This record gives sequence, structure tokens and C-alpha cells, in this order.
Amino acid sequence: MSSFASDVAVYVGRIREFEKNDWAVYAGWVGLMLGLVLSTGGFLLLGHSRGIAYPGEAWMVPLGALVFAISISIDTIGHRTIYKEEISRGEGLVHGITIFCGIGSCVLLCAAYQQRALFWVPAMVLTVLSFVYSLVDEVFHWRRYVSQQADRVEMWSHVGIFVGHLIMMLGWWAWFFAGYPGVAETLAALGRAPS
Repeated sequence: MSSFASDVAVYVGRIREFEKNDWAVYAGWVGLMLGLVLSTGGFLLLGHSRGIAYPGEAWMVPLGALVFAISISIDTIGHRTIYKEEISRGEGLVHGITIFCGIGSCVLLCAAYQQRALFWVPAMVLTVLSFVYSLVDEVFHWRRYVSQQADRVEMWSHVGIFVGHLIMMLGWWAWFFAGYPGVAETLAALGRAPS
């Protein structure tokens, strides 16, 4: 049996098989998540540099997003190469639903800063649905793994995806329910306090 490190090298090395469309999908997806890391982390670091204190949960948002981004940067290589045909079946639809719900929940959690009563319930619904569909996706992956049509690198990348997503979203919801401490002060320091 090969070492896990050599399995990772083989898995990641498949990026050389990417075609133009694969690169576009990869850059869009991984770039989107890195954008979330940089925007949330940058916001917190900017506020911190101005002496604004945030609760620990706030820092879980960019930290979880970073773990998620690193994990999908590995996982997506397999999805665009060795598992591309398999994923083009039902699994691709599940991915689309999960991504729609995940992105929607983040957007609505941001909107809930100013319109709490209007946006928090749909944000929670989409958050829960993103996790439900992530579990549905895992059924596909585990079924392929036990029939030896998936490898342990893909499975471990999914552990990272779950860990990152859970840390990010649970931290974000805890920060939201606490009233987003530090956000108003940061916006005021930036001269962008809500009217």
C-alpha cells in the first residue's frame, strides 16, 4: 500500500490533466472561497488594527473558510479529472444545490446585519440545507469509496471541507446571535456606519 503523502502527490498531480474549462471552474470556485477568507479576515484585521475587539467566534469565520478553501482546492482536482464522469451524474446536481445554499446563507447572514428580522430565518434555512446536502453528497462519496471507485485523498479532503464549513458557519452564527460585536465600530472607523 502506498503512503498517504504519495497518494496526495498523485491526486494533486492530476491538475496537469486540466483543460481550459477545468481551469476556469477551478479558479472560480477556489477563488470564490479565497475571496471569502480575504474579505472576512481582512475586515477583522482592519478593525483589529484600529483597536477594535472581536469575540473569538468572529475569527472562526475566516479560519473555517481557509480550511474549507484548502480542502476544496485539493478535492476539486479529483472532481475535474478522475471523478469527472461520475460527478456529472447525480452528484453534480447535489454539488450545485449545496453551493447555492452555502453561498446564499453567507450573503443573507451579511444582509442580516442591517435587516435582522427579514434575513436571519432564510439564512438559517439555507445554512441547514447546505449541511443536509453536504451529507447527501457524502453518501455518493462513501458509496464510491467502499466499492473502490474513490480514494482516501478525496475522502480526507471531505473531512477538511466539513471541518472548515462547520467552524465557519457555527462561528458566524454565534457572532450573529451575539449581535455582531465589533462590526459597527469597524464600519464607523471606515466611515461606513449604516444610516
